[in-house]
Amino acid sequence: MEPSSAAARLLLLVAVAAVAAASGATTGALAATPSPRPNPKLRGLRVRLTHVDAHGNYSRLQLLQRAARRSHRRMSRLVARATGAAWTSSSKAAAAGDGSGGKDLKVPVHAGNGEFLMDLSVGTPALPYAAIVDTGSDLVWTQCKPCVDCFNQTTPVFDPAASSTYAALPCSSALCADLPTSTCASSSSSSSSPCGYTYTYGDASSTQGVLATETFTLARQKVPGVAFGCGDTNEGDGFTQGAGLVGLGRGPLSLVSQLGLDRFSYCLTSLDDAAGRSPLLLGSAAAVSASAATAPAQTTPLVKNPSQPSFYYVSLTGLTVGSTRVALPSSAFAIQDDGTGGVIVDSGTSITYLDLRAYRALRKAFVAHMSLPTVDASEIGLDLCFQGPAGAVDQDVQVQVPKLVLHFDGGADLDLPAENYMVLDSASGALCLTVMASRGLSIIGNFQQQNFQFVYDVAGDTLSFAPAQCNKL
Repeated sequence: MEPSSAAARLLLLVAVAAVAAASGATTGALAATPSPRPNPKLRGLRVRLTHVDAHGNYSRLQLLQRAARRSHRRMSRLVARATGAAWTSSSKAAAAGDGSGGKDLKVPVHAGNGEFLMDLSVGTPALPYAAIVDTGSDLVWTQCKPCVDCFNQTTPVFDPAASSTYAALPCSSALCADLPTSTCASSSSSSSSPCGYTYTYGDASSTQGVLATETFTLARQKVPGVAFGCGDTNEGDGFTQGAGLVGLGRGPLSLVSQLGLDRFSYCLTSLDDAAGRSPLLLGSAAAVSASAATAPAQTTPLVKNPSQPSFYYVSLTGLTVGSTRVALPSSAFAIQDDGTGGVIVDSGTSITYLDLRAYRALRKAFVAHMSLPTVDASEIGLDLCFQGPAGAVDQDVQVQVPKLVLHFDGGADLDLPAENYMVLDSASGALCLTVMASRGLSIIGNFQQQNFQFVYDVAGDTLSFAPAQCNKL
């Protein structure tokens, strides 16, 4: 797509293909608190990410519906966290054994769930499993024996008693103090007691257990002393694709922070990539690849929100649809004094969600630029769909759609190819925009990030991106 063109050509059959594929344990010694440190072994480390639906036998409509449903749930969780919502549960309080006598716990809501899995191993000897990768939260955790309440997973559940490198962290550890909720606040806990945690991800999905340290193996590289949640009570359908979660957020408990990484990067391939080869690069290897990039990289500052220190905020300054800059209120994407608002970049949400005022303006602009009639999109789970021309599914019919550009602080422009924001439901022939409305937080999702390399420079507080051939990274 030429930057000067006000419209993007969208080959509907390409969009069809994209939719088709897209679519605690308390045993063990107590450990000293590990210190975040740069790890030279991670230089050049490359981990492959796999889409959660890559191996599912779903119809095209089912795949799009599943992606939309997961995105809506995750958006609700992220917004709940950004707006300060809390989750209440007497059953979790009783199960945690924290001396609360069954009183309701107010537990902060975290993002959870996600769209991509990474393979790693835990313990000595190493036990392999797949975990959800999440840039919107911090805690690294997996299910642990003996299970009080565990969901089904395809790999064996980790048994800390069988690992020679497992050690529970005490309440006196600094990382225990970084937990938003722990059992150490109860009167029955002492500084030497194991650090119990509770993390909830909204809609009753949660994990709780003991914070511990272990040796993790990433791409055959052993990394000792990683703090993680050894969860013996885990609930919710949002984690059934994997056996836990790897948080890549900006908080002290994330894998990025614990290993003292200056940066990390990923390149999410098109959703029709059956091989699912989306690379995650950690450490000094995470620079924009000159050999893979198809255009120069652009850079925008990462913004910090003291109310939500784990999220990767950016300053979105405007939107262009076709050749027209969309008129928006100045506060549409601003972080408010109470910590709400703002824009985050998130790997675990498929759809992009914009502040309601901005979305309404964007929607109006798309309707004005499209020559196709709108149709009901409720069955698909999206908001704005157009009826594709007759024969579009079975023939090589091209449709003009307006280009979409996201403008960021510092002059960086995310000039999206059409397949990154328009998809076709082959069952109904509807051509749909993968952008929707939200309140309290805007989210740039992974549909819009596909076939771009994104580099999170956490040391320099910048985000860089460039269109890339991900299989060359």
